[in-house]
Amino acid sequence: MSAIEVYVDDTPGEVRGVVARDGRFERLILHREGDPPEHRLGARVVGRVIERDPALGAAFIDLGGEGRAGFLPVSKGETVREGEAVEVEVTAEPREAKGPTLRCLGPGTGSVRLIAPGPSVVEHLDRLVPGVEPVRGAAAIRAGQAAEAEALASGEMFADWGLDVAVQRTRALIAVDIDHAPRPGRDARKGRAQANRQGLAQAARIIRLKGWGGLVVVDLVGTALDPAEVAAMARDAFAGDEATVGPLSRFGLLQLALPWRTRPVEEVLNEAGGRRSPLTRAIEVVRRLRHELLCDTATPRLVARCAPDEAAVAAPLAARLGPRAVVRADPDLAAGHIVISED
Repeated sequence: MSAIEVYVDDTPGEVRGVVARDGRFERLILHREGDPPEHRLGARVVGRVIERDPALGAAFIDLGGEGRAGFLPVSKGETVREGEAVEVEVTAEPREAKGPTLRCLGPGTGSVRLIAPGPSVVEHLDRLVPGVEPVRGAAAIRAGQAAEAEALASGEMFADWGLDVAVQRTRALIAVDIDHAPRPGRDARKGRAQANRQGLAQAARIIRLKGWGGLVVVDLVGTALDPAEVAAMARDAFAGDEATVGPLSRFGLLQLALPWRTRPVEEVLNEAGGRRSPLTRAIEVVRRLRHELLCDTATPRLVARCAPDEAAVAAPLAARLGPRAVVRADPDLAAGHIVISED
C-alpha cells in the first residue's frame, strides 16, 4: 500500500495544498485570495450569453467580476441565445489567453452572480485522498516550497532506475522523453519494459503536479514495442486522470489526451516570460517570515527585509500574522532576495 501525505500551507495571500505519495510530490493546488471566485474549478454561476460562435460550436458567457468571459461548448441542437441567462459550472480554470471552460446546468434566472464557490483547497484534497488529515505549520510550508521547485522543473532523473524523464509543454502539446541507461548484465528487453513502465508513471506524476492537460506525446525507450503492453502501462500510469490513450506509432511515440482542469502552476506563479511575478515574490516574503515565526517562538519580533515593491504588497499580508511579524523595504536588496532577522 502506498504511503500518502497531505499538507496545507495557509499563508496570507495564498493557500497551498500538497499531496505526496511514497515520498514523491503528486499534486500542488494553489488558491490565491485575489483570484475571481467565478473562475475557480467547480464554481456554479448564473452567467449571461454575450456572444454565440457557430464556427466554434460554443458561446461566450459573462460570469461577472474581473477576467475573461467563460467558454461554453454548445452541442448541435442546443439553443443558446445572446442575452439570456444560463446556470453554468466551471470545468476548467483559465489558462494562457483562454477563459474558464463551462458546463451548462440549465436556464438561469436573475442577475449575473456566483451561486456557489468551487471547493476550497482542503475540500479538494479531501476529494483526492479522503480521510487523510493534512499536516500544517512549518512542515507544510517546506513541503509546498519543495513541491513548487519540482513543479517548475522540466524533468527529473531517477538514478535507482537509470531513468531520465523530461516533460516540457509547448503551445500545441506536452512532450515527454524517457531515456534509459541499461545496466550491464541485465536482460535488455525486460529492462526496456521496466524503464517504460516507470517512465510513464513518473511522467504522469509530474504532469499532475504541474496541473497540465491536453495532448501528450511520449517518446518511449525502444521502437519495437508491443502496442497492447504500452497501452496497458499508460492506462495504469494515468489511472484516475480521465486519460484517452491513443495509438503507438512505429517510431515508438505514444499519444494520449488529458482534460484540462486547473490553472497550470507556472501560470499562477510566473509572469509571461517565466520570471516570478511580483505577487508571488511578495507572498514568498510572507511565507518565509511565517516559517521563521513558527520555528522561533521566543524572539519578540522578526523582520523580513526585501525590495520595496515586494514590501509594499507583503506588509499588509504580514500584518495578519500578528505583532511579531514585520516587513521592511530595503532598496539595497534585489528582487526575490529576503533577509530575516530579529528586530
